[in-house]
Amino acid sequence: MGVVDHLPTRRELLVGSGALFAWSQMPRIARAEGRDPRLLVIVLRGALDGLGAVAPVGDPDWIALRGDRAVVLDGKPPALPLDSFFALNPAMPNLHRLYKSGKAAIVHAAATPYRERSHFDGQDVLESGMSKPGITASGWLNRALAALESNGRVDPRGSLALGIGSVTPLVVRGRAPVMTWVPQKLLPASEDTQNRLLDLYQHTDPKLAAVLGARMKLASLSGAPGAGEAMSNDPTLAPPGIARVRAYFAEAAGAAARYLARPEGPRVGAMGFVGWDTHIAEGAASGQLYNLLGALDGAFAAIETNMGAAWGETVVTVVTEFGRTARINGTQGTDHGTGTVAFLIGGGLAGGRVIADWPGLKPAQLLEDRDLKPTTDLRAVLKGLLRDHLRVEEKVLAETVFPGSADVKAMGGLVA
Repeated sequence: MGVVDHLPTRRELLVGSGALFAWSQMPRIARAEGRDPRLLVIVLRGALDGLGAVAPVGDPDWIALRGDRAVVLDGKPPALPLDSFFALNPAMPNLHRLYKSGKAAIVHAAATPYRERSHFDGQDVLESGMSKPGITASGWLNRALAALESNGRVDPRGSLALGIGSVTPLVVRGRAPVMTWVPQKLLPASEDTQNRLLDLYQHTDPKLAAVLGARMKLASLSGAPGAGEAMSNDPTLAPPGIARVRAYFAEAAGAAARYLARPEGPRVGAMGFVGWDTHIAEGAASGQLYNLLGALDGAFAAIETNMGAAWGETVVTVVTEFGRTARINGTQGTDHGTGTVAFLIGGGLAGGRVIADWPGLKPAQLLEDRDLKPTTDLRAVLKGLLRDHLRVEEKVLAETVFPGSADVKAMGGLVA
């Protein structure tokens, strides 16, 4: 899909779930090696249940922890085996195929340094690369690119603004030039988001609140599909709403891939998908999370297809602000947690493995008797990709990209 001249409306700015943000840059060292690497970062906003996505079916405490809500090998549908200990959510056959071909890897029990449970602060730490929220207005990916600028060739076309620069994610804000793109069709706001906006406008803009409230009532009376439709007890009967989610994920991811694949296009990008805050009716094996993971799996397929020949030098990393609780709550969902998974895919990966220092699931092994205990610092994963794929220097990674992280060693062996 080519670039379209589309300015977002006020409503789209409120309900949009992220866009492509990228910068044209080819690192000098990579050029000298005859390489042309691409890196795409996908942020899942809302916190991902890593145990529901990649189940530790070999852990003797797994079934006791999740009961009949556990993703298992003999489930309906059955989980997809990865190795003798872990199995992938059945909604992700594309990821499973990539894993089996060595083009995908999973890092489990991972987390940023953040240990509280605020989405806003968690995303700040995730995207800023700092150890605490509120420290800087720039993101780690932008700082990595700015560090390459002095040693590489900056393509001035990368500074062309195409979309909603005012809502550029923190991960790419900073000195390096950024281009933006926004899909023409954005996802509708969830019921929770609508209610939050309604409460906000009742205090700040009563007239707009009255209009918004009337529109919400009309939609409920007409049976208009909304984000709640993603919660289905039967994965074979996905409602119309999830079809739109899948289409949006595939469209946005496919567009990102097409930009990155162009010979004259950007080499690094970031995008975000919202909707992962599964407090209620999570449905890991058949329901809300199952459908979201299926949409993400479709995005993976769109990236692989649209990267074309550049797929062989592509790495995609999928991260989130934190995990969710190990136990299911009283409303059949999961609350804000800590440890989770990071997905890695791409033709440039040395994949086919789950990377984990498994902490265990016994009550005494959980963090604060509620969360999967993180044993891998997510910064180690990101450092490894930036060092070995884009050739960012280790000193720059420790002092500029992720300040104060000298004790966090870059994870090696991720890139082929």
